Amino acid sequence: METLNTTCVIAGGGPAGMMLGLILARNGVDVVVLEKHADFFRDFRGDTIHPSTIGVLGELGLRERFLGLPHTSITALDVVVNGNRLHPIDFSRLAPPDDFLVLAPQWDFLNFLAEDARRHSNFRLLMQTEATELIWEEDAVRGVVAHGPGGDLEVRARLTVSADGRASELRAQAGLRPRRFGVPIDVLWFRIPKPDDLPAHTLAYVGGGGMVVTIERHDYVQVGLIIPKGGYGELQAGGLGAFRRAVVDAAPHLRQALETITDWDQVKLLSVQIDRLPRWYRRGFLAIGDAAHAMSPAFGVGVNYAVQDAVATANALTARLRELGPAGIAGGSASAGDATGEVDLRLLDGIQRRRMPAVAAMQRIQLGAHRTISRPEGVRLLPEPMPAALRAALAVVTPGMQAVSSRLIGRGLRPESVSPELR
Repeated sequence: METLNTTCVIAGGGPAGMMLGLILARNGVDVVVLEKHADFFRDFRGDTIHPSTIGVLGELGLRERFLGLPHTSITALDVVVNGNRLHPIDFSRLAPPDDFLVLAPQWDFLNFLAEDARRHSNFRLLMQTEATELIWEEDAVRGVVAHGPGGDLEVRARLTVSADGRASELRAQAGLRPRRFGVPIDVLWFRIPKPDDLPAHTLAYVGGGGMVVTIERHDYVQVGLIIPKGGYGELQAGGLGAFRRAVVDAAPHLRQALETITDWDQVKLLSVQIDRLPRWYRRGFLAIGDAAHAMSPAFGVGVNYAVQDAVATANALTARLRELGPAGIAGGSASAGDATGEVDLRLLDGIQRRRMPAVAAMQRIQLGAHRTISRPEGVRLLPEPMPAALRAALAVVTPGMQAVSSRLIGRGLRPESVSPELR
């Protein structure tokens, strides 16, 4: 079996893994990122790059290059409830220049990060290579066994980072078990041609007892139909006609475009889940992103929180990893009598303590939103026509709501900034 020695091996080439690998490599840490797929092209990966992530790109000197990619910049997201257009989210209330949200396919974002990281000779991205097994020595993780195009590969490292998603096998092998929270909904994702008369950017349409999420791309719209947890089979039994009616009840303007959905193969089920690890680390091992805390699609914050995990991890560990150098090679404090040659558990614990409160609070907000929309009375709000008194009341509270929502969604509950010495 071939063996690679590195300082940090990262399992998973999603937003958390790629951002962490990029920042570490830029700062002299030897990094290997393992991505089990041949490319980054996946349906249902989050497409929203929030203002705080744009800010991180700016801190790394990558902002303008990223904004040169095909994308859509928006400052506001509306919600339509029973025909009433509301304006709850206005990112222009944030401090410039990061006062907007970008809609861009996640595969473009990940390819962008990978391209920049590859400029550094101490960065290696191995595609079609899946981390399958942790290497244990003296009750500590010392790397992974991976399977790639050339067979099995042993990657030995000072630190192994699990960024391999909500179904992570590595976190299970590390003895870390997530606490799962019951989510009463699932989402059916599909794409339709962009209608010529598409209204202003609208996050969701609520009506007819249902809810539809819309994400605009260049020439099509990615649509998500909210359904009760486990209700896909019942909907399929009613045929595509029942499916189209469920969408049109909430979003009537999509009726014509829905005719392009002619087969259930065009509709994909996303099983929504929310969970988090009570503990994110072991000796030589750390979980971040979805591997540490699966977020729901609510408010599109998954990419944002994964990137923030990566930034917090890089801020805390870069200096120590640079000291240690690659596994199997004496370097830094390891050659000066450091018997362990590993990252202190206090540093790993500090990352969890920093990130956990913001993660837990956002998950509570997501769970509250899901409970609301899963009840019939929760989606039959704001009658049409709306009484004048209610309309006037909304006009009064909307500015305050925008001030809160723009920060809550656009920046997160604990935004992370790349340490000046790492930029």
